[in-house]
Amino acid sequence: MSQDQVRRPFIAGNWKMHKTVRETEAFIDELKKRIPEHPPVDVALAPPFIALEAAMRATEGTMIGVAAQNVFWEEKGAFTGEISPGMLTSLGVTMAIIGHSERRQYFGETDQTVNRRLRAALAANLLPILCIGETLEEREAERVNEVLERQIREGLQGVDAQLANRVVVAYEPVWAIGTGRTATPEIAQETHAFIRQTLASMYNKMLANQVRILYGGSVKPGNTADLMAQPDIDGALVGGASLDADVFAEIIRLGGK
Repeated sequence: MSQDQVRRPFIAGNWKMHKTVRETEAFIDELKKRIPEHPPVDVALAPPFIALEAAMRATEGTMIGVAAQNVFWEEKGAFTGEISPGMLTSLGVTMAIIGHSERRQYFGETDQTVNRRLRAALAANLLPILCIGETLEEREAERVNEVLERQIREGLQGVDAQLANRVVVAYEPVWAIGTGRTATPEIAQETHAFIRQTLASMYNKMLANQVRILYGGSVKPGNTADLMAQPDIDGALVGGASLDADVFAEIIRLGGK
């Protein structure tokens, strides 16, 4: 992609701890009826681990990608409850969400463990969706840029330019996740522009202009178009609104810039 080419929008649905195998199959059947065979955006779903194989079967022959919600940094071993990159690729899974704020908040993820997971994902040819974002306290203390720069630099530590351009960054202000609160399009754009500037300082401007940066945090049809109209917002990592096929299909429709 040249510096002047447009980044293809990307809409991903993170289901978190929702939907059984049967519910996953039913959802995908409904979504396929509601979106074009060749949608105007890249589309991905991240169901729970138990539903990944069913999701791969249900999306076969479609343009809908399947992502894991997490991935471990070792290929095998005594790591109860973890899933390796090879286990994901053996199913045909092509993407993994890494460093989501809920993983950081509830399960002890740090910038260092996020980095290990991200590098393992890249080594396995998985597309990593690197999540970053500040808490309400950090925003009120005017530490947003400091926090985000640390998360980006440490999350991408040891990742060279040839691999960094495969990373998708998802900016999710923690105070907006599941709360109904959303950063205004202007605030989100300002933050996305800062993220892109940070990537340019770490690598180069051309690479920074290639990387897709998604917004997450109470994304819904009512705010999708305004968010996507911003020049540095390339898509959305959608939580609760991705659990309803009608609603998610509308976000996909609105997501095409």
